[in-house]
Amino acid sequence: MAPEFVPHSTNDGGSLPALPFESWKDTLATLHMWTQIVGKIRLKLCPLVNHWWNVTFYVTGRGMTTLAMPHQDRGVEIRFDFVDHKLVIEISDGRTRVLDLKPQSVAEFYGEFMAALAELGLDVRIWATPVEIPEPIPFEQDHTHASYDAEAVHRFWLILAWVDEVFKEFRARFIGKVSPVHFWWGSFDHAVTRFSGRVAPERPGADRITREAYSHEVSSAGFWPGGGDIAGPAFYSYAAPEPPGFAEQRVGPAAAFYHPQLKEYLLMYDDVRTAASPKAALMDFLQTTYDAAATLAKWDRKALER
Repeated sequence: MAPEFVPHSTNDGGSLPALPFESWKDTLATLHMWTQIVGKIRLKLCPLVNHWWNVTFYVTGRGMTTLAMPHQDRGVEIRFDFVDHKLVIEISDGRTRVLDLKPQSVAEFYGEFMAALAELGLDVRIWATPVEIPEPIPFEQDHTHASYDAEAVHRFWLILAWVDEVFKEFRARFIGKVSPVHFWWGSFDHAVTRFSGRVAPERPGADRITREAYSHEVSSAGFWPGGGDIAGPAFYSYAAPEPPGFAEQRVGPAAAFYHPQLKEYLLMYDDVRTAASPKAALMDFLQTTYDAAATLAKWDRKALER
């Protein structure tokens, strides 16, 4: 049964749940791989959209979705339900398959999921190796990641649902080119990106993915559940290319800081959820880091902002 938390439509934050990284890191690693498996189906079926926007997931009232994807003469949507803990595959001809989200290995999940697609007549082949992680294990060989703490996943979704609402309000202030608010299954973060409208210099040594992602100047912000030397969930904001002086700017709230290795401003989620107004704290971070990026890079702010 799901814990008694609900997203707050006021955006005020209310009693946002705690989610210490150490308490669910094994589940997070497993869920990350499951989302990559589903995400690679989206990558395979959907035509390329600028900056790889065709591959992302979107937050729903119960979890995350691929949205509708084309397959021959039908449509298919795949949804993670983090309330009842199901993976739902729906076809436009009315057929459906539902898989349980439960403690099981990535290899077991991969086998069940691909079998369900085959039963529905969805012949989709993917490159079955995860991306954007160190020492990737092919999905069918991954018996290492096999944890699923349903309560922790539900709490993560509640946080994500609240973040999604605040990010969408922040996005609405910008009338220039701006990404959707969307979830990146490769890096496992929720993000929104604003664009100056100018082409960016090519990044030295950029691969095909990075070259497409950063073809234009951006100010990007997001939420990430943590990992590595970031010992907890955090909000981030960066500029690409980073203008001179960006790292020395004074941004809000007071708990925000610049991470010199990541070249991003960070604000820990716990500093937001325990603030007098979580929404005000997050909005302050989003706005002041964008202000720093746009001002230093000399964006045409009058033309781009509402």
